[in-house]
Amino acid sequence: MADGDIKSERTSANTDPSKVLDKKVLQDAIEALPRHEKYLNREISWLYFNMRVLEEAENTRHPLLERLRFLSISGNNLDEFYMVRVAGLRGQLELGVNAPSTDGLTPLQQLQQINDLAETLMEKQQKIWAVINAEMRKHDIVLLEKDEISDQERDWIETYFLENVLPVLTPIAVDPAHPFPFIPNLGFTMALALKRDSDKREMVALLPVPHHVQRFVRLPGGDNKVRFISLERMLEAFLGQLFPGYQVEGCGVFRVIRDSDIEIEEEAEDLVRVFESALKRRKRGRVIRLKIDSGMPDSLRKLVISRLDADVETVVIVEGILGINETGQLIVDDFPALKFPPYNPRYPERVRDFGGDIFKAIAAKDFVVHHPYESFEVVHAFLRQAARDPDVVAIKQTLYRAGAQSDIIGALIEAAEAGKSVTAVVELKARFDEEQNIKWARDLERAGVHVVFGFIDLKTHAKVSMVVRRESSKLVSYLHFGTGNYHPVTAKIYTDLSFFTADQALARDTNKMFNYMTGYVEPSNVEKLVLAPFMLRDHLMQLIDKEIDIALSGGQGAIWIKLNALLDARIIDKLYEASQCGVEIDLIIRGICTLRPGIPGLSENIRVRSIVGRFLEHARICCFGNGGGLPSRKAKVFISSADWMPRNFNRRVETLVPIENPTVHNQIMGQIMAANLKDTCQTWVMDGEGRFEKIKPLAGEEFIAHHYFMTNASLSGRGKALGDTAKMAPLTDNHSDE
Repeated sequence: MADGDIKSERTSANTDPSKVLDKKVLQDAIEALPRHEKYLNREISWLYFNMRVLEEAENTRHPLLERLRFLSISGNNLDEFYMVRVAGLRGQLELGVNAPSTDGLTPLQQLQQINDLAETLMEKQQKIWAVINAEMRKHDIVLLEKDEISDQERDWIETYFLENVLPVLTPIAVDPAHPFPFIPNLGFTMALALKRDSDKREMVALLPVPHHVQRFVRLPGGDNKVRFISLERMLEAFLGQLFPGYQVEGCGVFRVIRDSDIEIEEEAEDLVRVFESALKRRKRGRVIRLKIDSGMPDSLRKLVISRLDADVETVVIVEGILGINETGQLIVDDFPALKFPPYNPRYPERVRDFGGDIFKAIAAKDFVVHHPYESFEVVHAFLRQAARDPDVVAIKQTLYRAGAQSDIIGALIEAAEAGKSVTAVVELKARFDEEQNIKWARDLERAGVHVVFGFIDLKTHAKVSMVVRRESSKLVSYLHFGTGNYHPVTAKIYTDLSFFTADQALARDTNKMFNYMTGYVEPSNVEKLVLAPFMLRDHLMQLIDKEIDIALSGGQGAIWIKLNALLDARIIDKLYEASQCGVEIDLIIRGICTLRPGIPGLSENIRVRSIVGRFLEHARICCFGNGGGLPSRKAKVFISSADWMPRNFNRRVETLVPIENPTVHNQIMGQIMAANLKDTCQTWVMDGEGRFEKIKPLAGEEFIAHHYFMTNASLSGRGKALGDTAKMAPLTDNHSDE
């Protein structure tokens, strides 16, 4: 069925609500559409997201050094993208796998488009770096060129080089007796063409730089001036110390990005041992990207490419600075005006109302903590109190990413050593955090914690903490559900929600979830909690179906969704169906979105926004009008650990948590979602081709959601202070159904 047929079918159904059976015709028509007309490519969508991150480096609303931070983040993001996503596509290509992506592209077609867009992105990175570098100089933050170094500075740099760099460098000649060495992932190496003074004999040498050597070294003093020298400039200045008796005929630096994805054997007996081995293999993955300084002579360049066995399409000649991600090392504290003003998160007044007793606060009323605007310390305090409370008998905890310095690990260890029953489900497959998680698992086991390593074929991505406490003659459970990780560092920069409740139906469901993770007992008779991989996608589709039915019967079908990524084809088709039936759909998708919004005859009722700003949008929120439109007291509101991706629905343990407390319900829908939809200064609007355009507000219409949350306390955390309506400042009165 053509687009016009779909639109006429929708119009017919809308004008005649009795034609419910036409939904099946509409579904078949949407399913029959060519994939490239329905879906965007996920890899290109991700690159557009990273372009939005990069463009924040040009946003003059941000202080200079924060713009530099965005530039550095865009570099880190691109490196990881190549290590994982591009590596996967190249692996498919090498194995002869030509299965098309959801949008119908072969691996080769995707790689060609990726490299074209990535090249544009990298060129823009270098242009932005040139602008920022020039502005930094105006503010007395200088990255020195070789001819700018004074004699006094040269003496200090030489001493630094001799004491801190030279001892860890190993010059390597490249000849038949000295084969080309292995260059590790993200390895930074200088290649040199040398000629011996005595007999003019030519030699090629490499100078691999260990990871722990600083890329940018700050010089002392400076009278309110900050001066740095890059490692490559330092090496160039003192090559005579490394190769006495040789003349340098030419040199240049290169950087290797290798395949860093991990494949796990399905029947591995010892999952921890497998991961320890896999982490070692990661360091030896095939070359996915080889970046070479444009100043390297052709002969050296050809040698490096050949010896690394790098395909021509993996090679990038960099005009500018190599390793743009490392420019973040130049962010100094000397000039506070060049950074965001410090922000100290609030501690929920509701907990203070009960003298800091979190269990009493939860028992009195559900509440949500909005990070990073409200302190993650309340989560730490929840588990510390559980560890020290003699009435607590058990703690059950999921751990996906906990960070290198986690109070949560300490609380679990303290609880176990105090004789409580403590269970920790540690996910070893948290990409790039596997090594840290293995360490935590070992520490927890030594303390007597029952450590479970999840599943081989599923990731445990749910963020749940359960504390069981003996009160009078019964056991009462207290719960924490998060949209983000139990990670104290990311909790300061990621926007996430921590929901605390003593709802015993949710507690029973949560216990069933833990029993599944520890004993493979599939949950049955679940009362409220919605879980992947069992029912999450189906439940969401039922909720969308209900909005469709409401719209077809003449009501206000409405959906608000906030996610990091949307790319599940079945869900996208259902959203298209809802749009065609008159449901108004607003999506706030930070990163990947393969849905095409605003396409006539397909998705004209769907709008997609992306917010990129000071904090990283990370919370997953779902709101369904339920007959009252949005916002509405009738609405069904949920928070979740899951993005709408096939892996989250099929291969992960995830939660969708209903929000029933009226104040929390209003906060999430009428404050958090409303502010995100109202934002005019950090919002990008997506078109049907996947491109984004930043909103340009008129004078007097500027609204920044992040600033709003930094200056307005949340509803549910206010406690007795809730009466201070001037500070509460909800964006909606939640009365649209009355």
